[in-house]
Amino acid sequence: MLSDRGYAVLNTTEDLNLSKEDFQAAMQTANFNRESLTMLRQRRDNPADQIFVFFPDEMRGKSVGVDVVSALTKRMESNGVNNGIMVLQTGLTPTAKGAVEKMSASGRCLLEVFMENELLVNITRHQLVPIHELLSEPSKHALLRRYKLKESQLPRIQRSDPIARYYGLVPGNVVKITRPSETAGRYVTYRLCVS
Repeated sequence: MLSDRGYAVLNTTEDLNLSKEDFQAAMQTANFNRESLTMLRQRRDNPADQIFVFFPDEMRGKSVGVDVVSALTKRMESNGVNNGIMVLQTGLTPTAKGAVEKMSASGRCLLEVFMENELLVNITRHQLVPIHELLSEPSKHALLRRYKLKESQLPRIQRSDPIARYYGLVPGNVVKITRPSETAGRYVTYRLCVS
């Protein structure tokens, strides 16, 4: 997912081609705790844009509380990182979920929450999912000028859509969707991300 979002992933070919069995064997032999998987990555085209990926330890199947969210937020702020992803096994408590939403709405930092089972399969590789490409701001403005459109006239994609979540789309982003077509060969459409 980080690679698809444009972040540099160390040992990309080795890590991405690791089989499930090899990964499990490596994790069982090491003194494994989930927090050891935490990583900080930079965007390939802009090293100043960084993202933390957290794997908080969840005690005996309990949901992650607001204290863990606060600690992760402080860690992000102390490192000057505005984007973060939490990968959870059990979920968040209602108070922690409210804290994440409040923090994201304030614009201080954006902390996305994914359940582990959501990330077991790469949804972008499914045969029924068309190719999605995030447009840069200059490309977005060129598209609007070319077709003499306002942003509000574009079809929409919800921020809660699984593909929008996978790519980390925020309101105002435009995504180019290319589908195969029996008559035209390929069909291109654009969608505006809304909350």
